[in-house]
Amino acid sequence: MDEFVVYILYSEKFSKTYTGLTSNLIERFKSHNNLSTKGYTLKFRPWIVIHIEFFNSKIEAMNREKYLKTGIGREFIKNLIHKI
Repeated sequence: MDEFVVYILYSEKFSKTYTGLTSNLIERFKSHNNLSTKGYTLKFRPWIVIHIEFFNSKIEAMNREKYLKTGIGREFIKNLIHKI
């Protein structure tokens, strides 16, 4: 059975966040910090993982990722950052 991860990355240097979804967090994190040659996350390296949530279905994970990108979700993320 596949496991899906919703994750939040934070770039302290640029004060930016990135919310994403994957089934392989380690490889995805490597991609964001080292391997990628294009895209949003390239510009704001280095990233740290500040939050992860696990889901048994891709639909659940997609819904949570979508929620975290709403106004209420962004408030949740802002509160996470303040705790760091």
